[in-house]
Amino acid sequence: MSDNVYRSLTAEGGSGGALVTAHRDSSALLIAPRRIERVAVEDMEARFLSEAACRSTGAGDRLVAEEPDRWRTAFARDVDRIRHSTAFRRMAGKCQVVFLPGEDMVRTRLTHSIEVEQIAVAICRGLGLNQTLASAIALGHDCGHGPGGHAAEDAFSRYVDGWDHAEHGPAALAELNLTREVLDGISHHSWRLSAPGTLEGEVVSWADRIAYVCHDVDDALRLGLIRESDIPQDLLAAAGFDHGSRVGYFVSSLLESSLAHGRIGMGVEQCEVLNGLRRFNYEQIYLAERSQAAYGAVVDMLADLVGFYVDNPDVLALAADVPVIGDPPSIASDAVHYVAGMTDRFALGQAYELLGYQSGSIPLLT
Repeated sequence: MSDNVYRSLTAEGGSGGALVTAHRDSSALLIAPRRIERVAVEDMEARFLSEAACRSTGAGDRLVAEEPDRWRTAFARDVDRIRHSTAFRRMAGKCQVVFLPGEDMVRTRLTHSIEVEQIAVAICRGLGLNQTLASAIALGHDCGHGPGGHAAEDAFSRYVDGWDHAEHGPAALAELNLTREVLDGISHHSWRLSAPGTLEGEVVSWADRIAYVCHDVDDALRLGLIRESDIPQDLLAAAGFDHGSRVGYFVSSLLESSLAHGRIGMGVEQCEVLNGLRRFNYEQIYLAERSQAAYGAVVDMLADLVGFYVDNPDVLALAADVPVIGDPPSIASDAVHYVAGMTDRFALGQAYELLGYQSGSIPLLT
């Protein structure tokens, strides 16, 4: 038996009568311990959050009524459910911008969502809003995304008119029975849609834009798609010459401007910088010639996959556990829902296996 295996098998913690501790030499004591159950947290929210903040109550407003949890607020339960969900875990295999299955040096939808959560929680903390609600919305906001980034939306819209990842989010998380406020924030986080019903939801919308504008530049630099000298120097001089400085610049502006005006928003000057960086991302990264070649190929691949399942509903029924018999619109919707849940690597593998795609069919950005 190796030393490592022996240490693992014998790591049983410490015994102290009726209590087992994680470490044999644990001596830390709870001095005058306090019992902080859900009702105590709700009371703290009532006393300390901003008057306009969204407060958790009991089991929360859910499609299917539940009993309240003893320890966790309704929004805390939603955070836990999302973190443990299949849809959330699969985002680790879905690209943020660049379709490079297996590349571990750039953001995925999962790491993007974690960054959005960090930014949203920081903003809510400064404004006295509900950090837990913002956390749940941020972690779940992209769970409705298909593989291949926004290419999925163009592919799926060939079968389901106007398919949108934000509006698909609640469907991807339907089994979790999330609260109305969390589902509302997820389904309205995109700026092109109507505003969320909570201030926390609006914060996540801003956090999402701040996160992707800043980290997409960072990833493009890492991959050699752009050079720092390509970025307009006036934008860098204003926002900062490194990723952390740029995020801090926009978060600080959002906090100061929101507090000054009593609405969630960013100062005009700072927003012009944010928009300038976003325009740069579109012109030099998203819409660059080689990016578009890869994008178009991924759109066609995903559309072809959906088409295969529409034409072979028996295969879809077996793979996705859906009824074999259904009208054409229903089959198309089921096929889109199934392909939307795929990771980049799995979708590419299905294209190889089912559609006869060959290695090199997708012009990857390498």
